[in-house]
Amino acid sequence: MNSIYNAIYQQGFFAGTGSVGYLTGSYGDELRNLSSTPTSIALYEDGVSSTLGGVTGLWTEMYGQLYAINLAIENLPGASATDVLHKNQWLGEAYFLRGLTYFYLTNLYGTVPLVVSSNYAVNNTLARSAQPAVYAQIIADLSQAQSLLSDDYYDATGATTSDRGRPNRMAASAMLAKVYLYTGDWKDAEVQADSVIGDASDFQLVSPLNTFLIGSQEIIWGIEPDDNYYPAYVEPDVVAYYMRAGASPSSQAVGVCMSDSLVDAFEQGDLRYTDWVGVDSVAASGSTPAAVYNYAYKFKAIGSYTAPQEVIPMCRLGEQYLIRAEARAEQGNLGRALADLNAIRARAGLAASTAVSQADVLSAIARERRVELFCEMGNRFFDLRRTGMLNALMENVAVQKGGSWNSDGYQQWWPIPLSDVQNDTHLTQTPGFE
Repeated sequence: MNSIYNAIYQQGFFAGTGSVGYLTGSYGDELRNLSSTPTSIALYEDGVSSTLGGVTGLWTEMYGQLYAINLAIENLPGASATDVLHKNQWLGEAYFLRGLTYFYLTNLYGTVPLVVSSNYAVNNTLARSAQPAVYAQIIADLSQAQSLLSDDYYDATGATTSDRGRPNRMAASAMLAKVYLYTGDWKDAEVQADSVIGDASDFQLVSPLNTFLIGSQEIIWGIEPDDNYYPAYVEPDVVAYYMRAGASPSSQAVGVCMSDSLVDAFEQGDLRYTDWVGVDSVAASGSTPAAVYNYAYKFKAIGSYTAPQEVIPMCRLGEQYLIRAEARAEQGNLGRALADLNAIRARAGLAASTAVSQADVLSAIARERRVELFCEMGNRFFDLRRTGMLNALMENVAVQKGGSWNSDGYQQWWPIPLSDVQNDTHLTQTPGFE
């Protein structure tokens, strides 16, 4: 299990320039490309392919980790352990990570092979499974994790800790709430989110400046940086997004900034803009005009420290409030939905929402999700697709970015590696990318 967590961090699934958030943000409408590399341009202009665009790497890396996770699930029950609690914890973590991995695979690539054993002879002949089957497996894995994990947090040695670097039972509940939201199971999404929000002794909304710190009561589960991995003690998104004042993005090797539409989505006086968005003003130089870049600045530890300062926020309380708000609104409980929405707005220093109708409340929640969860875990791109807004939006956005978006919407799912299709005769390429 230690090796699996280390690989998740080092391979950058969830933070850094190869992460779900960074790639979907460039592909969608959150980020503006500043890089001249062919891969970055293809990604930004929605021109990815099975060999170009940088989107197939997550498929390969995640399936590699699924093999290791399946080995753990198969072998932990029979392993000797002096403490059954530790064995259950590690097994629960394995089920949790398998459910989590499949959640992101199916939201990036659509239908995906369900690999639930370490038998490579079987795995190498699998075809894609329909999304309902994939979601059923995700729910089964997360439910199993929920039954095995405790409310305590444990470190790599199996000792209890105040750090939240590994998932506990509430993390499983938080992920179940998200999965139920995505599958339109509003009642169960509310139930699971409610169980997390109601645990006031462990979880609280905190100020934007303190949200992502190790030990923050906002964090339900956050991966801590690996002390032995470069850049030491720095959350990887810092390297991906941070721009020093007055320096050009190219001189800092920063390839993106926030899109104008994302910046415009913030209301006047929003503390999330003040505290989570940085501004780099670059003076004119020769034939290069002056420019202003807004960039994601959720993480402040920009140098090396004696200990890690911030976490990769995998599950946090702010999202649970917005999940419960949407689930309640979809069930017609607008008053309680607005109470959840306004809890997030109050934390951001904003007045209560003036939305009244169900449609307006849902629209207000969607806008709040955009500014609360920007550049985190692909939430924006996934939200647009699951609410049926992606194709219409991207037909315009892609053109503005210099690319194109097919009206049939096949680009909403990414291609898989050509080599995998060639090696497995049962596996087909993502439709539209054949």
